Amino acid sequence: MTRNEFLERVREKENLSRAVLNKIVVDRSARRCEFTLITDRAYTQEDEAFAESAVREAVPASLQASVRIKKLVADEQLVRQKICEYLARNHRAAAAFVQEEDICVKREEDGILFTFGVDAEERSFFEARDILTGVAAMLEANFCDRFRGALETKEKAREEKEEEEEEEELADYRPPRTFKIRDFETIDQSDVPKIATYIQDCTFRSSSLTICGQIEFIQERVSQKGKPYLRFTVTDTTGRMNFSYFIKKKTEEKVRALKQGDYIVCTGENELFNGRISFTARYLNRGAPPEGFVPEKLPSKPVPAHYKTVFPEKLTDYNQINFFDKSSVPDCLKENTFVVFDLETTGLVNVPTGGKMDAITEIGAVKIVGGEIRERFSTLVDPERKLDEEIVRLTGITDEMLKGAPKIGEVIPDFYKFCDGCFLVGHNVQFDHRFIRYYGGLDEYFFEQKTFDTLAIAQSMLFLKNYKLDTVADYYGIRFNHHRAADDALTTAKIFIELIKAKKCLPNA
Repeated sequence: MTRNEFLERVREKENLSRAVLNKIVVDRSARRCEFTLITDRAYTQEDEAFAESAVREAVPASLQASVRIKKLVADEQLVRQKICEYLARNHRAAAAFVQEEDICVKREEDGILFTFGVDAEERSFFEARDILTGVAAMLEANFCDRFRGALETKEKAREEKEEEEEEEELADYRPPRTFKIRDFETIDQSDVPKIATYIQDCTFRSSSLTICGQIEFIQERVSQKGKPYLRFTVTDTTGRMNFSYFIKKKTEEKVRALKQGDYIVCTGENELFNGRISFTARYLNRGAPPEGFVPEKLPSKPVPAHYKTVFPEKLTDYNQINFFDKSSVPDCLKENTFVVFDLETTGLVNVPTGGKMDAITEIGAVKIVGGEIRERFSTLVDPERKLDEEIVRLTGITDEMLKGAPKIGEVIPDFYKFCDGCFLVGHNVQFDHRFIRYYGGLDEYFFEQKTFDTLAIAQSMLFLKNYKLDTVADYYGIRFNHHRAADDALTTAKIFIELIKAKKCLPNA
């Protein structure tokens, strides 16, 4: 018996004619289940007995079954409370925008309309995340009415948020990428979106999500209740989606004709299940991505609004007061901002194809503003592995020193913020840049700024026995603690300024 068949059976009773199935709780160890029904009418013991028999028919004989009936009428105040509870639990940023007084609830002929008063910025946030659909589905699971949501433009006085997490969630938001579906052919239902979301971007909950791609795998299975369903693996080249689809009698022939290599369009629910997002297809049709589909590049996460783990410090280096002749600093240094950085790592493997990727143990960076070194960013990083003796000897960094240090995932957002709007500079910069790009990419922070390499610039301008950092530093009379990131970065910044002063322009400018 399907969910709809069960409800049709229950609704045969007048007092349960508008009943909804609120939830089913299954206790596998006790081999029992409990159905919760909600009705908006007074009910009798006879109604309870009838519902009990319907439940008994719906579940396997091996399970004990029971039913709870709750009377709940969708009055305005209760609907508002339910909405606020749902947003607080599922959409914290949205809950910060919508208070009870921003919600209007109105009963209409065909159901209940709820309206959120939002400003222009909030409207795009709600629309992109399809929050209204989720709210409506929640309300229909709790009340015996049909619900429809709408957004109403409302000017609001901006108040500073008490919790930075809510600000960060909004700042971190990137609209999912989409494409238009071509060659649509109805199997289940034609009235579904003809715009598909990139599978790679399907990381959010939605009660109406559409994907489109090629079938890589298809297998028929049977549920515990003996109902046939299909397991699909579909790809749109940006990612793969595994999902289930329950076969409908009226479209069974067309669905069973699908095979590996065919293109399909699926619309359904993307829900949190056992801590993971899981997609279930409600409607299945034919359709394909655009001809010659080339995915849009995934944009980087936005720059974080606040530093959270590593806070830059103002830097006063008295050596640079006499070291630099400010009158000779060229405009290309004064008019641009540079982050000069250096890393200490657990080894030399800086690309995954080279074997197990080595980890970062220290980030040191300084910022050149207006031709002067103004800020410093410095932190040890927990590599989550034991250091080799050679690395300890070379850098002086020990396992003990790294205890309690932040992990790279905590540091990268702050470093990305520090580098925002800056060119990147390093000595043999591509070696360190590959580490930063790799670990930044894991959290979708893409370090794509133009880079300048002091090693390459020095090779083009100076005649030295070699071009190691300490050799170039000796040429300029700079003394420093080599193989510690912060000191190496500061020294590299001084060398960069001197090289550009002599060159009078940036490389490839």
